[in-house]
Amino acid sequence: MRTTRFLCLILVSSLACNNGKTTMKQSEHKFTNSLIHESSPYLLQHAHNPVNWYPWGDEAFEKAKAENKLVLVSIGYSACHWCHVMEHESFEDVETAEIMNRDFICIKVDREERPDVDQIYMNAVQLMTGRGGWPLNCFTLPDGRPVFGGTYYPKKQWQEILQELDRSYKTQPQKFIEYAEKLHDGIKGMDLIEVAKGDIHFERSTLDEYYSEFEKTFDKVEGGFSRAPKFPLPNNWEFILEYYRNTKNKSAWAQTELTLEKMALGGIYDQIGGGFARYSTDGLWKAPHFEKMLYDNAQLISLYSAAYALNPNPLYKEIVYQTLDFIEREMTSTEGAFYSALDADSEGEEGKFYVWTKEEFESVLGEDAKLMGEYFSINKHGAWEGNYILLRIENDQDFISRNKITDQSFSEIKKRSINKLFENRKNRIRPGLDDKQLCSWNALMAKAYADAYIVFTEDRFLKSAIRNADFILSKMRSKDGGLLHSYKEGKAKINAYLEDYSFTIEMLLKLYEATYDDRWISKAEELAEYTIKHFYDSNSGTFYFTSDLDPALITRSREMHDNVIPASNSSMSKGLFLLGLITGKEQYSTISDKLLFSVKHKMKLYPSGYSNYAMLMLNQVYEFNEIVIAGKNAKSIAQELRQKAKGNYFILASEKESTIPLFENRFVDGKTMIYVCEKGSCKLPVQEVSEAMKLLR
Repeated sequence: MRTTRFLCLILVSSLACNNGKTTMKQSEHKFTNSLIHESSPYLLQHAHNPVNWYPWGDEAFEKAKAENKLVLVSIGYSACHWCHVMEHESFEDVETAEIMNRDFICIKVDREERPDVDQIYMNAVQLMTGRGGWPLNCFTLPDGRPVFGGTYYPKKQWQEILQELDRSYKTQPQKFIEYAEKLHDGIKGMDLIEVAKGDIHFERSTLDEYYSEFEKTFDKVEGGFSRAPKFPLPNNWEFILEYYRNTKNKSAWAQTELTLEKMALGGIYDQIGGGFARYSTDGLWKAPHFEKMLYDNAQLISLYSAAYALNPNPLYKEIVYQTLDFIEREMTSTEGAFYSALDADSEGEEGKFYVWTKEEFESVLGEDAKLMGEYFSINKHGAWEGNYILLRIENDQDFISRNKITDQSFSEIKKRSINKLFENRKNRIRPGLDDKQLCSWNALMAKAYADAYIVFTEDRFLKSAIRNADFILSKMRSKDGGLLHSYKEGKAKINAYLEDYSFTIEMLLKLYEATYDDRWISKAEELAEYTIKHFYDSNSGTFYFTSDLDPALITRSREMHDNVIPASNSSMSKGLFLLGLITGKEQYSTISDKLLFSVKHKMKLYPSGYSNYAMLMLNQVYEFNEIVIAGKNAKSIAQELRQKAKGNYFILASEKESTIPLFENRFVDGKTMIYVCEKGSCKLPVQEVSEAMKLLR
């Protein structure tokens, strides 16, 4: 009975965290385990632990079966602060490692390299405890079926759990097997899709009700949503922005503007070097969890660019340019690929690279320190754990007016001060860099560069986008024409996931918008065909996260809900929607419509999980046009039209005969013709932008 009660207790317990600090590396490598042969920075961080870690694979599970031991699947990522804490407290501790090595087979997983593994065991832990996070520690039977899990554990509690699990498994193995069977059924149940019945249809009222659920949670003082911690969730705000553009709902735009300004001025944004941290630990956007992730910054660049297109606020442009400078300077390889993340910690302390003492700040800026100290909140507003986080409490114009200085004088002081602080900060020990390059996240950033180019027409943005797209299409390909997920030091590996294909397809379509080069459409269609062949489930009308070519896991999961990045199914639905219009292939449109219809009834129950689908639904319930421009001035007319037209549309432009079906029979000698179409049906052509505007809503 004691064992049963203990297991029940720990299977449902909520787990406490402390404020321990971590040392990233041991000064001497007394121990070396199997992770030494891996390329993932996260796995290599653990290669010299006394724990006998294995990478994910058959070897570890075969050993577990042979020795009849439970398996520990420990999942994290290189920029994760609490992953470092648990490593330092437990995985670098010889006494704890002895228990782990004696009684368990221990596997380390980089969640960014193996999101498929992470999904399964995260689902399991959430079913068991009602919560999740990283580090994720899940114990399984030798066949991989989970039996117990949680997140961070202090050393003493971790040792107790290890000892009790081992003792209980040896004395009552049947209870573990029975529990594993029930939990496995629960995990598989989470991936069951309720197939929507009836004729596919979409209504504006669905989106109005959906937006109303969002509106209930707005923080109308600090922006974002009324919760802490606060994540940027750019996909949510992109929908709210697009909802405003279609409906002119003033509250949607007001909350978007408030949120974009508060994030840009807050501590979550690196005021000196550019780029956003992953989230704010409070409700004020003040104290960030200091790691910088590629995927957040990519989506936020796209969001601020879209906002600027609606309202040319100089703050939005500043954020886009400064963040892309950060990406180019610190997150881009010599091959034009993008690194994954910067750590939250340096010298074993979270945020140490980014915060300032008052003395340091004044020493660097001298006579400018008083004004800029007020500007960057070297006061009660920026105070944090004995230091100061640089943040702003008002925009530049308000600051200038309140301090009664000229725009030019302030601009000079600000530029000079930021340069001095930046140069001084370069002398500090930098946070760790996760230098693996992931296909999906690279596609998000390449799309961000293209989005920024379309709005700001900065040639270097387009050049970076094209360079990265060429990198993905040449260096991250499998022999059968598919994609590979991870790349480092000249080697690509791991069969790609649905997110790699869906984000790359969307990126290629965006590159077509930026260049009107047919090859991007061709490549997008090629990848779409591959994805449908290897990922699509025609019974449910959805896509699996893994290919049918991948080794089987304990369940084949689907990613349906948008999170900090859009769900791969929602992304796929958007990409196929556009490809269906562009190519005229009914299969693409049918799959997209069916997928969107399958989530329609769930949207308002979980607003933040369906914003990407909701953006697609906007294109279904409000008029969406294909604008086809054919002739010698096609590209210049396209640029003019893009600046003036505010509706939902996709522009196709070509100065010569094109392989894209919509251009068939559209060319007239000596003229540039503009066709406004809807689902392939075009109105009579016009030659002037002003005439085309009349045909658009």
